[in-house]
Amino acid sequence: MPGRCPNYRLVKIHRSYTVGGIASLLDLHKNTVRHWIKNGLLTIDRKRPTLVCGRDLITFLKARRAGKRQMCPIGYLYCFRCRSPRFPAGSMAEYIPVTEKIGNLMAICPDCDCLMYRCVSVAKLSEFLVILDITFPQALQRLTEISQPTVNSDLRGDARP
Repeated sequence: MPGRCPNYRLVKIHRSYTVGGIASLLDLHKNTVRHWIKNGLLTIDRKRPTLVCGRDLITFLKARRAGKRQMCPIGYLYCFRCRSPRFPAGSMAEYIPVTEKIGNLMAICPDCDCLMYRCVSVAKLSEFLVILDITFPQALQRLTEISQPTVNSDLRGDARP
């Protein structure tokens, strides 16, 4: 979604931008850029057209992004519905491996009963085990180990020649 978190890497530090230039570069509306100027984005001078130095724009966008960021302490997962870090309900979570080195912790938010996720490395998983009761998925059974095979299988116990 354009506009929520504009990419400051598109901005050149040695270039001056107009309000329309910033809006087209970051795929925003001109009024959004004017609102930023009212809220502290530095301009070169008070004359028209309004010019913004690229270095000042990058600094403003980085500060805006850092101001909204919330770090989760160990044992907490981020709830997107509540928009804040929460401790899982019942202090229980489930580990879902993604690769050999990382996986996701999945838990239920105690306030809104929504699923919460957190990406965690296997090396740091021991820190979470101290605080949370984490369950790990079991490997699926092999078809030959199942006592009651499905109806459409050929595993009846008698061998056909």
